[in-house]
Amino acid sequence: MTEKEIFERNLILSTEFDRYIMEHSEFAENIPRNAQIVLLPANDPELCDINIEMAKRQKEPNQQVVYIRIGKIAPQMSRLEDVDMEVVAA
Repeated sequence: MTEKEIFERNLILSTEFDRYIMEHSEFAENIPRNAQIVLLPANDPELCDINIEMAKRQKEPNQQVVYIRIGKIAPQMSRLEDVDMEVVAA
């Protein structure tokens, strides 16, 4: 897996995790301050291994590590409402 692929996959995961904790603030309250968060998607074992290894290298002394196991990511759905279209003749 290339660095770009790792970045893109983790970007999606982190964006979705941010959304999750915005909607589930009680979940975020249990994350210790200054903890290192490691996202582990169940459907991507290769990325899990990479994220664990990166976390080991980047961990600060005495820093707590929180592993977030992600069972699945639902397909993204549009939140648009009342959409209208006008096709103009050429």
